[in-house]
Amino acid sequence: MTALIAWLGAGLITLGLMFFVAGTVGLLRFSPSINRLHALTKADTLGLGLVVMGLALQAPAVAVALKLVLIWSLALVSAALVSHLIGQSLCAQRRDP
Repeated sequence: MTALIAWLGAGLITLGLMFFVAGTVGLLRFSPSINRLHALTKADTLGLGLVVMGLALQAPAVAVALKLVLIWSLALVSAALVSHLIGQSLCAQRRDP
């Protein structure tokens, strides 16, 4: 059972890292700022969630897993807020480099 949890955790971490790479590719490939922001925010939020779930499965104590979930929730809220503010600013300026 412990080996299964370790493999599942490693798989979730690997999948999360793939989402980070996909978000980075979207950041580099798309030219409009709104498209780059959308690709990066969605992929990184999901990637961080998968990495946190994988690490929480491998955590030595429940307190460590809860701290990881707290960190993920703070990152989730801040990423949504910051991306909304950046998008709102871009739309107000009607700038699209």
